[in-house]
Amino acid sequence: MNRPEQPGQLMSIPDVQSRGDARALAIDQVGIRGLRYPIAFADHDGVAQGTIATANVYVALPEERKGTHMSRLVMLLEERAVPGAPPLSVVALRDLIEDLVARLDAPGGRIELAFPFFVRKVAPVSGIASLLDYEVRLSAELKDGRYERTVAVAAPVTSLCPCSKEISDYGAHNQRSTVTISVRGSAPVFVHELLRIAEEEASSELFGILKRADEKYVTERAYDNPRFVEDLVRDVAGRLAADPRFAGFCVEAENFESIHNHSAYARIARGM
Repeated sequence: MNRPEQPGQLMSIPDVQSRGDARALAIDQVGIRGLRYPIAFADHDGVAQGTIATANVYVALPEERKGTHMSRLVMLLEERAVPGAPPLSVVALRDLIEDLVARLDAPGGRIELAFPFFVRKVAPVSGIASLLDYEVRLSAELKDGRYERTVAVAAPVTSLCPCSKEISDYGAHNQRSTVTISVRGSAPVFVHELLRIAEEEASSELFGILKRADEKYVTERAYDNPRFVEDLVRDVAGRLAADPRFAGFCVEAENFESIHNHSAYARIARGM
């Protein structure tokens, strides 16, 4: 006769995931996708910024093991979401992926995080400060003892058409564009650096709040700095190619055309 569990006594529950598997097929990636979780992220200034990340967390599964422990993948993020936990940073990604592989006893793993990142910007004439949001994507992979990291940002900017400026008696069409930069390499790089590269090579950067004097400034700046979508990717790629920290990069630009019902797009990738 089975006796009921006593208070405080742990039940013996089968660990099905740790059982063997006879199909002799290792799995490259198994884990969780689309998990939204609060994190704190610190960039160049070291100040932790709270945000909500969408996370994909995977491990490699050996052929002899039936399954992985999914709850441990969530715990990896939960432990970093509690008050007092150190913030995530680009440099700290390595510690995160090494922790993942160790706690799952896996031969390799991969973590992907996507989240909005806010920068407080100052309007060029009035000096009014406001927040502007950007998209950040971080990935870290550990495979066969080799660590690889990718940092990507998407920056909204203004682009003004050189052709429209050249052929028009007055004015020129312009639009909001998105410049996406992805870089790969082991040397330290800050999200803020990549955002500034994208904004500096555009016709004009964006601001959250603009007074009339600011509006005049950014409109005229864009007019004085016309950029095709081809110009955007070439100018950004030129700066990345000259930086020895980057083993590879990808630059994409999409112009959400104001006089067409389609976007203009360009891409340059090297070493990715």
